[in-house]
Amino acid sequence: MSRKADRPSAPLIERIEPLRPRGLRVRIHLDPGEPLEVTLEAIARSRLGVGDILTADRKRHLLDADADIRVRDAALSLLSHRARSRAELRRRLLAKGFQPPRVDTCLDLLQRRGLVDDAAVAAAFVRDRLRHRPRGRARLCSELRAKGVARDTAERVVDRVLDDEEVTDATLARRVADAWLARQGPKVVQALGADPRNPEREKARRRLYGYLARRGFGGDALRDAMDSVSRRRS
Repeated sequence: MSRKADRPSAPLIERIEPLRPRGLRVRIHLDPGEPLEVTLEAIARSRLGVGDILTADRKRHLLDADADIRVRDAALSLLSHRARSRAELRRRLLAKGFQPPRVDTCLDLLQRRGLVDDAAVAAAFVRDRLRHRPRGRARLCSELRAKGVARDTAERVVDRVLDDEEVTDATLARRVADAWLARQGPKVVQALGADPRNPEREKARRRLYGYLARRGFGGDALRDAMDSVSRRRS
C-alpha cells in the first residue's frame, strides 16, 4: 500500500508555531494543507496539539472559538481605554468586521460579568459633565441617548446624580451663566447692567440666552439665571 493511501483524509497538525508579539497567536502547520493562524487560547479550548487530526468538525469548532476570543479581546481592549455603553461597543465591534450574532453573545457575557453596565457609564459621564462642563438635564439626557443609553436609563441616572450632587437645573444654569459672564469683556458686563431700553443690553441678553439654551437649559431655570446675572450687574 502506498504512503499516500496511508494518510488520513483530514490533515494532520504537524507543528504549532508561536507568533510575535507575546505568542498569543499561533500558526498551525498542516500536512497536507495551508497553515491556519488562530489564538493560543482557541487551541487550548479545542484541546488540539501536534499529531492530532484536524477533521472538518474540529476545524469548525477551532475557528468558532478563535472568533469568540477575538471579539472578546477587541471589546476588552476598547473598554481598557474608557468605559463605553453597550451600544457604543456594539457599533465599534461591528465596524471591525465581527458578525452581529457573535458580537451580541460576547456583550451578553460581558454584561453578566459586570464589565458592560450602561447605568454606571451614564453616571460617570454625568458626574464628569457636572464638574467640568455643566449642562441642563435635557442636554444630559440627550447626550446619553446619543451614546446609545436607553431613554429610561438615561433619565433615571441623570435624576439620581443630580440628587446625589444636590444640584438642580436652576443652580446649574446660574453656575453656567456666571462662568460665561466671567469670560466676557467689560463692555458685555456693563451692557447687562444697563437700562432695559438700551439695545446693547438686549444684545448681551440674547447671547447669554442662546448660550444657556444650547447647553440644555430652558424654562424657569434659564430665566432665573439670566435675571440673576442682570440683577447683580445693575
